[in-house]
Amino acid sequence: MAGLIDLANPTRFMRLSAALLPWSTGVAGVLLSVGFYLAWFVAPADYQQGETIRIMFVHVPAAWLAMMFYTMMTLSALGTLVWRHPLADVAQKAAAPIGAAFALICLLTGAFWGKPMWGTYWVWDARLTSMLVLLLIYLGIMALWRTLDEPSQAGRAVAILTLVGFVNVPIIKFSVDWWNTLHQPASVLRLDGPTIHPSMLWPLLILAAGFTLMALTLHLVAMRAEIMRRRVRTLTILEAERLDRLATGNAPA
Repeated sequence: MAGLIDLANPTRFMRLSAALLPWSTGVAGVLLSVGFYLAWFVAPADYQQGETIRIMFVHVPAAWLAMMFYTMMTLSALGTLVWRHPLADVAQKAAAPIGAAFALICLLTGAFWGKPMWGTYWVWDARLTSMLVLLLIYLGIMALWRTLDEPSQAGRAVAILTLVGFVNVPIIKFSVDWWNTLHQPASVLRLDGPTIHPSMLWPLLILAAGFTLMALTLHLVAMRAEIMRRRVRTLTILEAERLDRLATGNAPA
């Protein structure tokens, strides 16, 4: 808890994130390079799906990250509404475009994977539909941020919308269990262990770690940019007020 309180100070956050970024960028690059090499040149083709199985190595991490970033936004929404953490709405605003990008990647790679497997790019499958809904929620949140100019007011409004939209995340996760869908059940995150062969599981896990670290690095960069944007906004407002006082003759001596 003390660490979170320390990070509430934007100056401390900027200093810590500046130190972390070179390391996270480098490690993410290594993980992605190793993961893609294993996925493309070491992992075997599937005996049923052939080479199209390699789409999984991007599709699955993208789906995980789309849900993970929305969960992060939900926690940030609680930080805004309940704990009044000064950086909660900054984290939430920075996460939305990244989560939306991964939701879009998930849908596009799913379409390319679905064509040879199902004979069509799109069906109104429960998981496909709920992932599309997640993308639309992301876009709605991003639009709401742009609609309201005052950051604290926008942060509270977006936090409420985010909390309402979180109901879709468990629907995505458990849709294959609740309804009869074309998607196969979970094969990695299972209580009885993964059902994927290690030759495919390890590249998938390494790529998932690489994509996650890359996404978190982008999140730090976006948070830093938002903090700087708000500082510039504050300075601009203060300067405009000073010039207004000078123009009206009410400037302090």
